[in-house]
Amino acid sequence: MLGCAMKIVIPGGTGQIGNLLARALLARGDEVVVVSRGGTSAARVVNWDGRGLGAWAAEVDGADVVINLAGRSVNCRYTAANMRDMMNSRVDSTRAVGRAIEAARRPPRVWLQMSTATIYAHRFDAPNDELTGCIGGEESGVPAYWAYSIEIARAWEGAQEEARTPATRKVALRAAMTMSPDRGGIFDVLLGLTRKGLGGSVAGGTQFVSWIHEGDFVQAVARLIEDARLSGAFNLCAPEPLPYREFMAALRAAAGVRIGLPATRWMVEIGAFVLRTDTELLLKSRYVVPRRLLDAGFEFQFPSWPAAARDLVMRHAQPIGRHQPR
Repeated sequence: MLGCAMKIVIPGGTGQIGNLLARALLARGDEVVVVSRGGTSAARVVNWDGRGLGAWAAEVDGADVVINLAGRSVNCRYTAANMRDMMNSRVDSTRAVGRAIEAARRPPRVWLQMSTATIYAHRFDAPNDELTGCIGGEESGVPAYWAYSIEIARAWEGAQEEARTPATRKVALRAAMTMSPDRGGIFDVLLGLTRKGLGGSVAGGTQFVSWIHEGDFVQAVARLIEDARLSGAFNLCAPEPLPYREFMAALRAAAGVRIGLPATRWMVEIGAFVLRTDTELLLKSRYVVPRRLLDAGFEFQFPSWPAAARDLVMRHAQPIGRHQPR
């Protein structure tokens, strides 16, 4: 982490990622301002509509860092309407942030823009890194609508690239699933299923899972803020992705659960319909590695999932509010 306090503005910062970043940044003494259409945060919150300039843009002028996390949650049914909302919420908010930086008399020195590891192809044969990885959208044997998730990711990153902000360094965060013990997050959901005996393989379990421990996510963000040499796309994920069946076996071991019932593809389809979510989140093979972070010398505290799972299970049992990244 940096040694001097900064002003950091986080549009879309009332979700899981925004809350864990706000807690960590406030704990080190930074001034944190969350820009949101609703929700709560430990940081100061100002309102916006996610599309246009307004009073919130004054917070960007003179800030040191902007971390834009805004965008509709992907945890929903992938209907045409919902996918349009996912696209528009990401692109419109990113363009609004870009315009605020363009208009600033004292623009921030770095703009970290959330993206997603879903931008890469569904594959099993080799990992995707930032330099040689395959961008998805043309894979065979997968549902046609999966390609729209790639279009969203490309448009999201494109909106940042198009912004005319020559004084502000740009970084795109191609983030994998961020694992934290916070209630309502992806780890909380997976642990709950595991403790119900439902933490087995899904559709054979050969699809890869890319993930990152919350502590490594926070430290990676700090490194990308402080190192002026780093720009462009970075994969925020642990260096050891693993097949889903191994991922869940390690979680069962960490939780002390012996049984994990497997689920077939049709069972997953039914479950996703009932939970109002989409099967892509479980069935797509996200085989992603953080080559650029490793090349920059970043050291992961939790490079492997079994150790990360043990830490998260232990901390999940702590009272809410004490889940500080280690």
